[in-house]
Amino acid sequence: MSRKVLFVCTGNTCRSPMAEGVFRKLAKEAGVKDMEASSAGVAAQPGSAASAETLTVLKKQGVHLEGFQSEMVSDTVLEEAEAVFCMTNGHLEMLEMMHPEYEEKYHLVCDFVEVDGKVGVDVPDPIGMGREAYELTSEVLNEAIAGVLAFLESRESSK
Repeated sequence: MSRKVLFVCTGNTCRSPMAEGVFRKLAKEAGVKDMEASSAGVAAQPGSAASAETLTVLKKQGVHLEGFQSEMVSDTVLEEAEAVFCMTNGHLEMLEMMHPEYEEKYHLVCDFVEVDGKVGVDVPDPIGMGREAYELTSEVLNEAIAGVLAFLESRESSK
């Protein structure tokens, strides 16, 4: 049975789909076969495509999100997920208010890596900020998700 992780941002068109794609790539490179990644938003318009900039940045990394459609965070996706990784403290707090019953699953995506000398920082929101902002967000997510994978693997090996 596959283990599932969920990435959460606001609209589910930039950061969380980027995290989903990066996670799949890094998990595959690490030989992790039993992990599935998905994403959702706390204020998503269901059925939207990932932003063009997100798709371009991912494509440069050899990552494709065929058929991606945004979705709203729901009890179903939270229940199915082994762990939920939020892009910001605000997203984490919103999930704790909206869905407190899954609180033990919630983490910040940057809880497992130092960014600018700090752990647990927010992933920058690139929307409307141009290509460079998306590149920066991708760099942060690539570092953060390497830490997420190590965390998940250590948890699995300690069972």
